[in-house]
Amino acid sequence: MKNLIEISKIVTKKKVRKIEIFDDHSLKHKNSKFNEFYEALMANKFKNDRDAATFLYGCSPTDDKYRQLKSRFRKRLLNTLFFLDINLPSTSSYDRAYYSVNKDWTLVKILLSNGADHTAASLARQILTISLKFKFADVIVNCSRILRRYAAKYGDDKNYEEYDQNSKQYQNVLDAEIRSEELYQRVIMNYHKPSTKNENLAEKIDTYCDALVGLSEIYDSPIVIYNMYLVWAYRYEMLHDFSDMLEVCNKAENYIEENPIYYQSEKLATFQLKKMSAYLHLRDWKNGKINAEKCLQSFPKGSDTWFDFMEYYLLLALHTDNYINAIAISNEATEHNKFKKLSSLTREKWRIYTVYLNYIIESQAENNPIMQTQRKKTFRLSRFLNDPILYPKDQRIFTVHLVVAQILFFLEKKSYSNVTERIERLKSYANRQLKKDEYFRAIQFIRMLQQLVKSDYQIENLSNNDKYYQRLIEQPFFYRGLIAELEIIPYEKLWNLILSRLK
Repeated sequence: MKNLIEISKIVTKKKVRKIEIFDDHSLKHKNSKFNEFYEALMANKFKNDRDAATFLYGCSPTDDKYRQLKSRFRKRLLNTLFFLDINLPSTSSYDRAYYSVNKDWTLVKILLSNGADHTAASLARQILTISLKFKFADVIVNCSRILRRYAAKYGDDKNYEEYDQNSKQYQNVLDAEIRSEELYQRVIMNYHKPSTKNENLAEKIDTYCDALVGLSEIYDSPIVIYNMYLVWAYRYEMLHDFSDMLEVCNKAENYIEENPIYYQSEKLATFQLKKMSAYLHLRDWKNGKINAEKCLQSFPKGSDTWFDFMEYYLLLALHTDNYINAIAISNEATEHNKFKKLSSLTREKWRIYTVYLNYIIESQAENNPIMQTQRKKTFRLSRFLNDPILYPKDQRIFTVHLVVAQILFFLEKKSYSNVTERIERLKSYANRQLKKDEYFRAIQFIRMLQQLVKSDYQIENLSNNDKYYQRLIEQPFFYRGLIAELEIIPYEKLWNLILSRLK
C-alpha cells in the first residue's frame, strides 16, 4: 500500500488529461489526419517531407500546419513505444525481458526524480532479479547502484554488500561487452569498403578476433560471445574463406541452441544468412537448399529477413543452374502480399531477377518442356526491349544489368545491330561512369562484350578476350548485399552462356 500511495501522489500532481498513442481504437478513426499520415507512411507513399505535406495539406513542408502535425505525430509515435505488444509469438523471451526491464527502468528514474524512493527500490529489485537471469549487465549495474544507495540510506549492511558485489562484478562484464561492441563496430565500418582501401584490415581483424576470444574466456556474456562469433564470421568472409565461415556460423548456432535463454531471432538470422552467403559463394546447392528450407521456417513469411533470405536462396539457384527452383523462389517472393511494401530499391532488384528468369525461359524452353510451362504472361518482351533503361547514379549497376539482359534477348533474335548499340552504351559506362575498384568485374565483362563486336559475332574470330576472362577468375564473384557487387548470373558463367548461344 505504501508504494501505491507514493505513485498516486505523483500521478495526482502531474497527470496529463489524455495519453496520445496509436492503438487499434485510435486507428479506427479514418478521418483523422494522424491516421491518414500513419497509413500513408505504412504504404511507403512518402520519400520526403515535401511528399507528405503535399499529400496531407497540399502545402509546402515549411507550412506551420504541416510542421505542427508532424511534431505532434512524432510525439504520439514515441508515446506508443511504451505500449508495444511484446507478447507476439515471434518475440523471444530474451527480447521480451530486455524491453520490459528497460521500460521499467525508466519508471524507476521517474519515481526517483519525484521522491518515491521506496517504490523505486521495490521496482528496481524486481528488475534486478530478471536481469540477473538473462545477464543484462547494463541494467544490473544501474539497478545495483540504485539499490546500493537505498541500502546505505537505511543502514542495511547485508544488502549493501550484495548490491556492491553485483555492481563491481557486472561493471567488469559491461566493460567487456562495450569492448566487444567496439571491435565488432570497427569491422562493420570497414566491411563494405573495397579491398584496395583495406590493405591492413586482415591484420587488424586477426587482432580483434584474438581479443574477443580472450574476453569470451573470461566473461560468460552472450553479448561478448555473439560479437566474437560475428567478427570471426566477417573475418573469414573478407578472406573469402567460406568453408571456415560456415564452421563459425555452425558454432554460433550451436551456442544459441545450447543457451535458449539468450536466444535472439535477429542474431540467429544473421548467422543463418551468413551461411546462405557461404553456400552461394561455394556454389553448394545441395547443402544450401537444405539450410534454406530449414531456416525459412524460423522467419515470419513476408518479413524483411525472410525477403533477404529468399534473395540469397534465389541467387544460389541461379548461380548453380537450378533454374526451375529459381523460378519457384522468385514467384513465392514476388507474389507475397508484403512484397509491395518493400523499399523501391529492393523491389527493383527482384524485377531484374524476373527479367533474367524470363530470358532463361526464353532461351531454354525450346528444349525443355517443363521450362515452357513457366512463361510469365505479365512479362512483355517487346516493351522491355524498347525500354531506354536509365537509373540514378547510385543505381547505375541496374542499368548495366538490364542493358545486358537486352543484349541476351537480342542475341537470341540474332539482331546484332541492336546488340552492338547496347554494347556501345555499356562501353561508355565502363569508360566514364563505373569506378574501377567498385565495378572491376562488370568492367571486365563489358570489355569481353566489346570483343564480340570486333569479331562480328563470329566465335572463331574472337581475340583478346582471354585476358579479361582471366581477370574475372582471379577476382571471383563476391556479394555482401551491395548492389555494386550484384551479379544475377556470374559474369564468367554469363560469358560462356553467350558463347554457347552463338555457336
